Amino acid sequence: MSKVVFIGAGPGDPELITIKGKKWMEKADVVIYAGSLLNPQYLKYCKKDAELYDSAKMSLPEVQKIMAQAVKAGKLVARVHDGDPSFYGAIQEQMTFLDKEGIAYFRIPGVSCLQGGAAALNRELTLPNVSQTIIITRPEGRTPVPESERFVDLAKHQATMVIFLGTPHIARVVDDLQRGGYPKDTPVQVVYKATWPEQKIVKGTLTNIVGKVNAEGITQTALIFVGKVFDPKAYDLSKLYDPAFTTGFRKGTE
Repeated sequence: MSKVVFIGAGPGDPELITIKGKKWMEKADVVIYAGSLLNPQYLKYCKKDAELYDSAKMSLPEVQKIMAQAVKAGKLVARVHDGDPSFYGAIQEQMTFLDKEGIAYFRIPGVSCLQGGAAALNRELTLPNVSQTIIITRPEGRTPVPESERFVDLAKHQATMVIFLGTPHIARVVDDLQRGGYPKDTPVQVVYKATWPEQKIVKGTLTNIVGKVNAEGITQTALIFVGKVFDPKAYDLSKLYDPAFTTGFRKGTE
């Protein structure tokens, strides 16, 4: 049982952790969790004698040291991240370390705040003849993004865009999106702390969303959703359930 399990714990609602993730969290002898973003309610799943470490207060070498020492002592380590750490999770460097050390590990996927936010908005992010592509991105802040992934260039695709870490820079984000080609009336919806009790939704367009977000005092822990899919009238019906459309499971009328 001496290994590391990476667990995606969900976006905030403690009931959104997977059954598998909860089971392994309950078994763990050592739990290293992302305290800056993780709902502390998730920690109620830990056993009473589990060793708890908040990685928000630790450096990468410190996290690595705890992992290695625990596994060598025959303990099960749960590395718990909010949402799903497959993007913006900073887990590749941890897995690379474990590979070098010959330490066994595996991953349990979680529900991202992307899905949590879309559920809160009651919107589908891909709609027929509107957008079949979702761009997940973030603006440049203290850490850079590749030159080829600037918002001005990504906006040319007119796809649905989900922007992480964007609310501190929302005025610049909106300006770049418009310069890139999104029309001024493009719907924008901002979800603050998706699935948490304090969840808040702000709806607008590229013309007015900056003022609305600033008025709500939202500066972090929020997602910016952009695209024509948020216009409730701007889509065609799916062919999947079209009576005339033949699929591999039923014969259409035409």
